[in-house]
Amino acid sequence: MQFTDLALAEPIVKAIAEQGYTSPTPIQAQGIPAVLSGRDLLAAAQTGTGKTAGFTLPILQKLLDAPKGVKPNQARVLVLTPTRELAAQVQDNVATYSKYTKIRSEVVFGGVKINPQMQRLRRGVDILVATPGRLLDLHNQNAIHFDQLDTLILDEADRMLDMGFINDIRKIMRLLPKKRQNLMFSATFSDKIRALAKTIVENPVEVSVTPKNTTAKKVRQSIIAVDKKQKINLLIDLLAKEKWHQVLVFSRTKHGANKIAKQLSDADIPAAAIHGNKSQGARTRALADFKSNDIQVLVATDIAARGIDIDQLPHVINFDLPNVAENYVHRIGRTARAGSDGDALSFVSIDEIDLLADIQNFIGEPIERLDYPGFAPSKPLPELKLNLKPKKIKKPKKPKQASTDSKAAPKQKKKPANKSASAKKAKTTANSKPKRQNRKPSDQKKSPIKRPSQSPN
Repeated sequence: MQFTDLALAEPIVKAIAEQGYTSPTPIQAQGIPAVLSGRDLLAAAQTGTGKTAGFTLPILQKLLDAPKGVKPNQARVLVLTPTRELAAQVQDNVATYSKYTKIRSEVVFGGVKINPQMQRLRRGVDILVATPGRLLDLHNQNAIHFDQLDTLILDEADRMLDMGFINDIRKIMRLLPKKRQNLMFSATFSDKIRALAKTIVENPVEVSVTPKNTTAKKVRQSIIAVDKKQKINLLIDLLAKEKWHQVLVFSRTKHGANKIAKQLSDADIPAAAIHGNKSQGARTRALADFKSNDIQVLVATDIAARGIDIDQLPHVINFDLPNVAENYVHRIGRTARAGSDGDALSFVSIDEIDLLADIQNFIGEPIERLDYPGFAPSKPLPELKLNLKPKKIKKPKKPKQASTDSKAAPKQKKKPANKSASAKKAKTTANSKPKRQNRKPSDQKKSPIKRPSQSPN
């Protein structure tokens, strides 16, 4: 299938071709016709699979098919995103694909002055990309209204729930026209996402192009066991020897991200940190410098990670393992995007062994272990077994007592029935620990870069 087969107008196809794309990804091939049909959409796709274009392209087409003037302080399409970086990224996509049209778009988010945003909304916009908090602020100041809204898009809905935006989303829902098209995009279809979807989408088309909890196939995952105090020295040594030119490093905390960036800079490795406490200007500059290769290493926390979208990002390093196993999948999804390959390397100290176990259980497979010369941990990491969830064992039923209406067994009423041998056996089974399946990670020693060639799956 080609983009020309998807009933997209020539100006849109031209803009797509300029970006070097000719064939839609699976999420685009399935999602674009559904959006153009006017149906609500509930779509799950792994990060890096083209979700943004999956809703941007058909929305642009619908605006071209039904052009109408937008009143001041109004918007026809609203795109909600969880983070500033992701909002800016979506707006970049909208601007790129609408460059040969007269469709107007704006992006609003916190961390910057609100007055310039209010002024840009006075003319009205076709597409408004926003973070929930800033959108509500603008509405409270009468800078934006939704009388003309045709379409609502929730991007990264799972992340919005993780970040605690559910109350803001509910407030926004109450402000919108009841008659509208709704599109929800998420990395997974968790129970929470489905519960939220029931309050937003109506009789949706469901599209899912990724199995639950899986990682991108082209990401080469590995871990290096190392003492916690030696992690920064390992990172510096690795960057110096391998001469990686663009590396995204994840820290668990904001303080940790700042500390790592400073230690790298002190070692003459150009680095910058990006997290929630940084001003929007600083975050924007750091990301721009990273994309242009002016800095070699960008150190980020999970809250800033969703908006980092670089097609050819080759390396991701988990300096700290995340507290939430699902975030591991999102982190390593920053590499191996747009069909390219990528490396995801995690530094694991002994105090993170439980987090590693959670991650491996979540993705359903062990992660390859590598030895790095000179940084062997003082206490080796124990081998881990995959803890597949055991089947629930039914508790034995209590022996039935004689009916009080029966005259034939009055003695059974006074004396409780003895537990049978089978009941005792069942109780023993219920109290015993379930067996775990054991899948050993590879014992073969390899360097972080030189790996044996593997045949494609």
